[in-house]
Amino acid sequence: NGLSFTIPLNIPSDSVTDKDGNKYKTVKIGNQVWMAENLRTTKYNNGKTIPLITDVTEWSNLTTGAFCYYANKTENRDIYGNLYNWHTVVDSSNLCPTGWHIPSVNEINTLISYLGGEETAGGKLKENGTVHWQEPNTGATNESGFTALPSGNRNYYGNFVDTMGSSTAFWTTQ
Repeated sequence: NGLSFTIPLNIPSDSVTDKDGNKYKTVKIGNQVWMAENLRTTKYNNGKTIPLITDVTEWSNLTTGAFCYYANKTENRDIYGNLYNWHTVVDSSNLCPTGWHIPSVNEINTLISYLGGEETAGGKLKENGTVHWQEPNTGATNESGFTALPSGNRNYYGNFVDTMGSSTAFWTTQ
């Protein structure tokens, strides 16, 4: 007697790899699979290089993609990942690894809803404790396994805002 079974083609793996060879953990939350680490790639998915821009004026005048490290310190890369401008996110060369994309607002809203709404979702996504987050980090449980870290932000004008350790921001598409 033979045994037959079907294997789905899109089984989520425990990790994904970008064009630079950086490996990222993934986590399933509800019916969605998310990268559980911030991107650190310096290349689009098609292999095109994303320029590193450290100068404030140059960053604010960009009409093309770019990345930087928070406060222009390379030591922030390994823990917090890279910061990318909007042009990088919408570039047709695709910032994300093969098979991945920048989440839509609807996908983010599905995640928030699954985690109990706006009042609780953030805490369930955040790394608990104060190794990376500033005290008191109230409500942080990381029960989702997402492990959001406080990577800070670089605004359109090229300024680093939101002190690292107190906030993070994620890009979405419409």
